[in-house]
Amino acid sequence: MLHYRKNPAEVKKAYPFAAVAKMEGVPFCYFSFSSIDIKARKISGWIYENGEWIQKSMEVPTVIINSCNPKNEQQKEILKGLKHLAVFTSYPVGNKLKVYKKLLKGKKFASYMIPSLPINSSADVISFLNKQTKAVVKPLSGNHGNKVFFIEKLEDRFNLIDGPNVITMKLVQLENFINQQILAQKFLLQSFIDCKTQSGLTYDFRLHVQKNGSGKWEVTLIYPRISGNSKLISNINNGGYRGELVPFLQDEFGEKANKIKTFLEQFALSFSTHFDTLYEHSFDELGIDVGMDQFQRLWVFEVNWRPGSKNREFEVAKRLIPYCRYLAYHSPR
Repeated sequence: MLHYRKNPAEVKKAYPFAAVAKMEGVPFCYFSFSSIDIKARKISGWIYENGEWIQKSMEVPTVIINSCNPKNEQQKEILKGLKHLAVFTSYPVGNKLKVYKKLLKGKKFASYMIPSLPINSSADVISFLNKQTKAVVKPLSGNHGNKVFFIEKLEDRFNLIDGPNVITMKLVQLENFINQQILAQKFLLQSFIDCKTQSGLTYDFRLHVQKNGSGKWEVTLIYPRISGNSKLISNINNGGYRGELVPFLQDEFGEKANKIKTFLEQFALSFSTHFDTLYEHSFDELGIDVGMDQFQRLWVFEVNWRPGSKNREFEVAKRLIPYCRYLAYHSPR
């Protein structure tokens, strides 16, 4: 497991990964960017023995759980060097527009994609709102629900919704806002999908899937994310909270609950299998965010390649470690 922190005791998921590896009979070590000697093909890694982390010098592992992004140019170069020596578990999916275009081109799940386009000028937004009265503006690269705006067209005004704040603007004001705020960073424009509970709270579903020891996709967890206030964003990092799937479906959909649960599970697996075919590299896990509109039609909001495992590190490790073993024996390297 590669991480930017030097000591595994400071990384919450290091121990669960080491514990599951021990139970699976898979050699496991933790190491950081600062403990690598690319030329010698050696690392100063940490292994967990007799209740404590012990540091030892060893060969670069066959498979590396690249659990974090490099923080600087030096770490980027180290990562490039390691790619020639070992197999990585994780690969980026690209920004929202890249994912959108790939899925459209792949056709199989194109009907689940929300109509989207990059914002190059204020004219793009105004033209979009002339066709539909409500739109979502979000950063091309994930921001945990931050900097997501909603724009609603009225008769001769526009409502800009930023969290609980609603600002009414004239056309010129909206154009100025777009030119000053949005064009400074790359943003995506999407149709608005109204996905609300019976009590009026915004929600979506996170479909967390992983590869298992046979290299096949499995559902790790599916759960609803519900906004805890008047926000139109359900992201947990932005004030939302995580619910339990079965009680949530029973409360919201009654007799249809089991049918929808099965559909979400089947969709998660078939989508992930198809998604793998759109890239050169296979993925070890995905977090697929989907919404269900008032007609119970499913829409894909976002696809994440590092969906996080807070408070379920052991559950993630139970699939990830056997998958690492699978990679060690089935990788062409």
